[in-house]
Amino acid sequence: MNRPLQIPVLVGSVRRGRLTMRVARFASDRLARAGANAPLLDLREFDLPIMEERLHKRDDPPPGLKRFSDAIRRADAVVVVSPEYNGSMPGVLKNALDYIYGEWFRKPVGIVTVSAGGFGGVQLHNHLQLLFLRLKALPVAGMAVSKVARSFSDDGETVEEHYEKAFAGFVETLAWYTRAIGAAVDAEAAPPGSDRALARRRENG
Repeated sequence: MNRPLQIPVLVGSVRRGRLTMRVARFASDRLARAGANAPLLDLREFDLPIMEERLHKRDDPPPGLKRFSDAIRRADAVVVVSPEYNGSMPGVLKNALDYIYGEWFRKPVGIVTVSAGGFGGVQLHNHLQLLFLRLKALPVAGMAVSKVARSFSDDGETVEEHYEKAFAGFVETLAWYTRAIGAAVDAEAAPPGSDRALARRRENG
């Protein structure tokens, strides 16, 4: 997998005045600097109604749902940036995740939790890890952001150096797992003896 990785950043809040967008912009920018394609997936733009049935069981999906599903399916990995509400995730994020299932299969996921206080959304991180494992996704990287209002500016820049270092490590970990899992999937899909399988064997020594 020598092409640039497709790693969209899912914004898990639609709240008015949301500060989570600051961190999402930061994540998208730093992923792009690392060579990935990292567009923002803003749940406000998808405008998904309350889930009545999963996408694969519907013949009348909401207009934004197919776009959301396709964006997740095409991604090599996904970074989720979300605030913690009352010890867990925002309802709009849970609603979006409940709509789709197979799109997450073996998908590496990075989790960035955001908090106005000093704990960085630690309870949310645990909930999202369990949820993604249930979806058969692979949560492989995590980062917590505390006191977001004073730590990040509106344009997605941080005033605290330790977040730069933490996210650099986050990106390195996520990219490593994404390429490793992608290689395993490619090898699994390649018939024995094919050029692709032989090339993969040479790459792996």
